[in-house]
Amino acid sequence: MIKTPLCLLVVACLAAGCAPLAPTPPAPIEINLVALNDFHGHLEASKFVYTSARDGKENTIMAGGIDNLAAALQAFRLEDKDLVLVGAGDLVGGTPAMSSMWADEPSIVALSMLGMKFSSVGNHEFDLGRAELLRKQHGGCQGEPGGKACKLAPDFRGAAFTYLGANVIDKVTGKPLLPAFSIEQVKGVKVAFIGAVLKNTPSVVLASSIEGLAFTDEADAINAALVQARAQGASVFVVLIHEGGNTTEPFDQADCTELKGPVVGIAERLDPAIRLVISGHSHSGFQCKAGGRTITQAQMGGHVLSRIKLSIDPASGSVRDVVVRNVAVRPGEYPADPKVAGYLAAVKAQSSAALARPVARVAQRSTARRMNDAGESALGNLVADAVVDATRAEGVQVGFMNMGGLRSDFDVSENLVATFGQAQAVLPFSNTLVVMDMTGAQLRAVLEQQWLRASGRAMLQVSRSLYYQWDNARPDGQRVVPGSVRINGAPLDDARTYKVVANNFLAEGGDGYPAFRQAANKADTRILDLEALIGYLARNQPGAAGAALAAPALPSARIERVN
Repeated sequence: MIKTPLCLLVVACLAAGCAPLAPTPPAPIEINLVALNDFHGHLEASKFVYTSARDGKENTIMAGGIDNLAAALQAFRLEDKDLVLVGAGDLVGGTPAMSSMWADEPSIVALSMLGMKFSSVGNHEFDLGRAELLRKQHGGCQGEPGGKACKLAPDFRGAAFTYLGANVIDKVTGKPLLPAFSIEQVKGVKVAFIGAVLKNTPSVVLASSIEGLAFTDEADAINAALVQARAQGASVFVVLIHEGGNTTEPFDQADCTELKGPVVGIAERLDPAIRLVISGHSHSGFQCKAGGRTITQAQMGGHVLSRIKLSIDPASGSVRDVVVRNVAVRPGEYPADPKVAGYLAAVKAQSSAALARPVARVAQRSTARRMNDAGESALGNLVADAVVDATRAEGVQVGFMNMGGLRSDFDVSENLVATFGQAQAVLPFSNTLVVMDMTGAQLRAVLEQQWLRASGRAMLQVSRSLYYQWDNARPDGQRVVPGSVRINGAPLDDARTYKVVANNFLAEGGDGYPAFRQAANKADTRILDLEALIGYLARNQPGAAGAALAAPALPSARIERVN
């Protein structure tokens, strides 16, 4: 066989006009992120009800918990030591007792131990005011309004991660209260994380907690921060925003397409360089394509982690592709992280006596928050009746409870004895009960505002003394069926004054119910909603003479939907 020299082949190829071989493009740089949102101080695993894309069936498991989150992250970091953990707000606030009884310090410490780098601020970070938010960021023992600071450990050092909020503006200085963004260099790429919170934060936080602060348009603030981050050399931009949406698709449905809600409209107005939006607030799980980019959310309570892979063009530093996988965090799935597991055990040991204190025997193991088609829930009924019962001596006739204030189902152990910790998980905000005078016309306005809220319909839970019908075919603002409203069986009289009770958040017009602001003769009883619930349960234990069922299995007909 005659071999042709390589040089002769090259000459022949050039003579024939062959095109030179194109250089192989460099492989993309892979940057791995993990995101969570709305942790709400769930230090322990809790119930997670979900539908999986795999089989379309509803499943109920225990998921989350800082020990299991730490185990998962430890395993993920074996795959990529440069992994970045980020959050999308409401890491604290509305927390179970094991966190809230210690001013949420164990949650801040635990998330720092997990290696979180950045999180957008959420509306619940403002529950106790800006000073307490800044204390949680920077540490210290002064100023926490509940007197709980530094009781778990004497030297609270604050978060090792950075809260971001491009659209939270101090009205005096005109500058952001928190950093708008932060740049992290990952595998040689400068990644800017830009934080924002819903501009409607004033509607879901006590006015006194955000005095002196303005919450500006989310997209405008993010785009302005991007310009500054780009000037500092960032080429990849990731948005962490505490605002969300919802879809009927499963939490783990790849590239879901049915996402709706405020975050979609915000995303559509963002700079095209932003390819990834990590969201929160709506407590939904999704990994969707919308507004020309990927939008994710990891449900809530640490039940789910969003595993995100960014493919970066090494030449331009820009994002080529985004791949997201939402994964449930199951106990025992990965080898334990001894340090975090040990911290959880220590916090549980210090908290156990208070949490385990029995408060009442109840009728069943679980009383659910889930609403029926009319907007009623068994748990909402229970709490609304409890607040009326606690203020009956004040002449109260009607009680209201907002669904956002009910943070978990009321679940008890097999012996049907409810503990303080289980009750506190339902009502963790330490809201007080406010008694006030409202006319029938004002009460009717409150009911109509259920469909006029900026964030969409959210039905108020009502005491058994109130009954009404609503018609889904009627326009917003006119949904209540004329003549259907009854108080203690009598038709509502627009001109009559009624004695009403609600928590202090609603009484200030919070959650999108400004009609409560018009009430007269407001008196804060200083009775905590949690105290009202526990007292009601104790007085209505099954078997007690004349007791009402303490935890009804199904909603009674207080609200009826016509269409």
